[in-house]
Amino acid sequence: MKIRATLTIEESLLNKVDSLVNGKTVKNRSHAVEMLIMKALNEHAPKLNVILAGGQGTRMRPITYEIPKALIPVHGRTLTEHLFDLMKKYDMREVILAVGHMKDKIKQHYGDGSKYGVRIRYVEEKQPLGTAGPIRLAKQFLNETFIVQNGDELKNINVTEMFQFHREHNALATIALTTVANPNIYGVARLDGPRILEFVEKPKPGKEPSKLINSGFYILEPEVIDYIPKGFAMFEKDVFPKLAAEGKLYGYPFSGQWYNTGNIKDYEKAIKEWKDIA
Repeated sequence: MKIRATLTIEESLLNKVDSLVNGKTVKNRSHAVEMLIMKALNEHAPKLNVILAGGQGTRMRPITYEIPKALIPVHGRTLTEHLFDLMKKYDMREVILAVGHMKDKIKQHYGDGSKYGVRIRYVEEKQPLGTAGPIRLAKQFLNETFIVQNGDELKNINVTEMFQFHREHNALATIALTTVANPNIYGVARLDGPRILEFVEKPKPGKEPSKLINSGFYILEPEVIDYIPKGFAMFEKDVFPKLAAEGKLYGYPFSGQWYNTGNIKDYEKAIKEWKDIA
């Protein structure tokens, strides 16, 4: 709930506040003040990030016969380091790395994260658990709003804006949606305003409900964990449809960079086009 407050500040400071207003990401003076206070109090983004790095990377073979996806290089640095860059841009330093395939190599490389400016805890899959299953392993750490992101996608998202969107809509789960030119090879979001009704899998040309797809970046409330079945579970099939049916799933469209690196062709495109955050 928001309340009205009166502030007395120097005119020069107020002018600087007003200069932040652009009508889009910063709507007005009150919005600008709120965002500055949130940043000062470190409340502008979730503190916890779960990175899913346990997959076998079968579509990236033969590379992933010897190198886990989390250690695949882009511009001389690993995929996961680029995800750290996005986190650090928004002062997010707490990482839970969900590992499985070649987990010892990943743990040996990243250690406690101090070398990369983050703090890493690990949850380990003894057997493949899908995209949602590992979150149950991390339940003891996830007692506040948290982020989940796929470890094989590069993205540059305004996390502060997305977090504010999530809170304004009182969402249990918010998915960052990216626009693609050819949505027919993806699951495409059908929305009612900001609320996601469903994802239509590989719609025929001309039948797409939108050009927005799941970017693999989510802001979630701890209650979402109760929607995850035990064992192998997928957000896309086992969790999000339940939340959508209850009207608790929201979509945040963003226009920043997004590159999938899940297969050789997309990986090559990412190497050529991705613009590093750091």
